[in-house]
Amino acid sequence: MATCWNCGDTYDVPDGIMRDSECPHCTAYLRCCRNCGFYEPEAHNACHETMAPLQADKEVANACDYFRPAGEVRPARGKSKTDLDSLFKGD
Repeated sequence: MATCWNCGDTYDVPDGIMRDSECPHCTAYLRCCRNCGFYEPEAHNACHETMAPLQADKEVANACDYFRPAGEVRPARGKSKTDLDSLFKGD
């Protein structure tokens, strides 16, 4: 199950989100920056994936290879640093 960035409706994606996939409730594009787990308005180019190509309109369908449905990518802020700190602590 995934959630639409525009209306908040949940939808099933058994075959994945294709470039032309639309929300069954509001018809917003699903494979767009706004629905991606890497999307972050405050980040450079509004994307946490540094290798992703610039997408000028964040609400239009795109074919970005780094697209991941929101909820699959974002770890809690600070989690990576905590993981690294625990890795390098002595027993």
